[in-house]
Amino acid sequence: MVAAKDVPVIDTFQFAGSFLVPATVSFLVEWEATGPSHKRGSGKAVGPKNPAAFRGTFAPARSTGRFSGAELGFSFVSKPGANTERGYAEIGTERNGVFLS
Repeated sequence: MVAAKDVPVIDTFQFAGSFLVPATVSFLVEWEATGPSHKRGSGKAVGPKNPAAFRGTFAPARSTGRFSGAELGFSFVSKPGANTERGYAEIGTERNGVFLS
């Protein structure tokens, strides 16, 4: 699970624009495995810049989330039970870099 409540952020109406508005966001996302986990990565068997230079165990999953945000004159709330049924989610553990030892 990952969660945050009323995190202060700055909203802009144009990327890197000059009009900045204080806002808040909240979210809660939970994952549940839907199948068996599989080992992935090659660890130190490949060079450190190789994309396979990690070790991990991952399983397909279903995630469910709630999201909301508010700023001056505008707010939004996600649909209840928003999930990844029509998309993709994965859950697992990974280690890389100095943690491969």
